[in-house]
Amino acid sequence: MTSLELRYSVRAIVLDEEDRVLLCRFVLREAAGPPRVLWAAPGGGVDPGEGPLDALRRELREEVGLVLDGGDPPHVWHQEVLDPGIRPGYAGLVNDYYLVRTASFAPRGELTDGDLAAENITGTRWWRAAEVAGYRGTDLFSPRDLGTPLTALLTGAPPGRPVRLGL
Repeated sequence: MTSLELRYSVRAIVLDEEDRVLLCRFVLREAAGPPRVLWAAPGGGVDPGEGPLDALRRELREEVGLVLDGGDPPHVWHQEVLDPGIRPGYAGLVNDYYLVRTASFAPRGELTDGDLAAENITGTRWWRAAEVAGYRGTDLFSPRDLGTPLTALLTGAPPGRPVRLGL
């Protein structure tokens, strides 16, 4: 029996001047059944030898075309999910989320549409916290209860240490 590792990723809670959050639309194709749509913060895996903030800067540039200037964004959330079914080839995942405030922009990263599709990304959208919290459709969010920590983040100061999130 081989032991599987956790997939370590970094993600950005990108908020614009209207407190809208930028999410990427992932289409996850299952072996059986219809594809699932998941809305998640931009970001991705940390490459070997790469620091988390370097990975965050790379991922934002590649996926949505956002260049982080200035200081390091605050680390606001930490998510650990131990479930080998959540990410094939891994025992689960770890996501560290950083808060990025920016002016609204039209997302267009360095990756081609084909490159994005290979990462299951089919689009982006700016969402209001109330839209996320009140969503009743079939699409999923990551984390599933994104509206709750997002609303808390918008109504208070960034936490002194990362808030732990579940699936």
